[in-house]
Amino acid sequence: MRIILCDKPEDVASYGARLMSQQIKNKPDSVLGLATGSTPIKMYQHVIEQVKKGDLSLAACRSFNLDEYIGLTPDHSQSYRYFMQQNFFNQVDIAVENTFVPDGFADDIEASCVDYESKIQQSGGIDWQLLGIGVNGHIGFNEPGSSLRSRTRVKTLSSQTIEDNARFFSADEFQPQLAITVGIETIMQARDIVLLATGSAKAAAVKATAEGPVSASCPASILQFHPNVKLIVDAEAGQDLEHKQFYLRIEEETQKLMRY
Repeated sequence: MRIILCDKPEDVASYGARLMSQQIKNKPDSVLGLATGSTPIKMYQHVIEQVKKGDLSLAACRSFNLDEYIGLTPDHSQSYRYFMQQNFFNQVDIAVENTFVPDGFADDIEASCVDYESKIQQSGGIDWQLLGIGVNGHIGFNEPGSSLRSRTRVKTLSSQTIEDNARFFSADEFQPQLAITVGIETIMQARDIVLLATGSAKAAAVKATAEGPVSASCPASILQFHPNVKLIVDAEAGQDLEHKQFYLRIEEETQKLMRY
C-alpha cells in the first residue's frame, strides 16, 4: 500500500483526478470502478474540466459503481444513479449504456446482484477502482463484519452508516437501511485501487486501514493484501498515522507522475 500525504482536501481530489486521467490515457477502454461521496465529487470536477478542455476522453470507457440503496428509483434525488448522472456522467463523454449502477429497485434484487457481478466479470474485471471509506472502515457498503471473500450482494447498513447518511434525507423522507454493494473480493480483483480520505472523522479508519491488523472489523484493512493500492489522505484524515516518515508527500508523488 502506497500512502500519499496531502495538506488539504483539494490536493487529494486533484491527485486522484491525475491518477484517473493517467489510467484512461494509458488504456482508453478502461473499466472503471466508481464511487459516490463528497470527496469523489471534487475529484470528478477535475476530470470533467479535462474532458471539456479536450485533454481527456471517456468515450471508450465502461464504469461500474460500487453500490446503490435498495428502495430508491434511479431518478430519486438520493439514489446513487442520480448522483452519478448529475455529478459526472452527464458532464463527460461516456456513453450512458456503458455506465452501470446496481439496480436497487429491481423486482428480484438477489438476481440483479448476480447479474451485476456477472457483468463485471464479463467486462474483464475492474482496471481502476476508486474507493472512499466510512468512519467505521467500510468500503462500498461492506460494513464491519463483512466477509472478506464477498461478491455483489445485499447488505444491511450499520447504525453508524445510517446516522452518517441521514443528513442527505429530510426528516419525513424514506431513508433506506438496505443496499446493494460490490463485494470485497470483487474489489480486491481490481488491477489498481485508489482510496481517497479527507477530514478528521476518517482518521481512525485510515489508521486501521494502513497500520492496523487485517480484520473484518475494518473491511478496508484487506487492502493491505493488494499489490497496487494508493491511499491518498489529507492532513486531518492522516493525523493518527504513526509512521509518516515512511510515507510519501504529495509533492514527491506529483513529480513522479509527471515523468510518465
